[in-house]
Amino acid sequence: MKLRMIGLLGLALTAGATLALGAEGGNARKGKYLYKNSCKECHSEGSEGGELTPMSKTMKQWDRYFEKKADEHPGETFGEISEKDMKDIIQFLYDHAKDSPSPETCG
Repeated sequence: MKLRMIGLLGLALTAGATLALGAEGGNARKGKYLYKNSCKECHSEGSEGGELTPMSKTMKQWDRYFEKKADEHPGETFGEISEKDMKDIIQFLYDHAKDSPSPETCG
């Protein structure tokens, strides 16, 4: 039992570290608003960019995307969003990713 508790604590600490990695300083509540107004137009069901919600990826997958593939994002949206607003969107995506404590779609 004691080893299991230590393992769960380690998992929780790792998840917390992952959350902080790419989304440091972001406001998830504002990020949800920004995501709905900046991203959903192209990322809803049946749209050109295909449906994309926070639950579409794990925290690690979101991290990898913003580290390596965000430059390849089509369109001008990323160029139009301020760095602070992008941090807020990333925080929202991390906080509600598939493997987060609170996974959610962007309703």
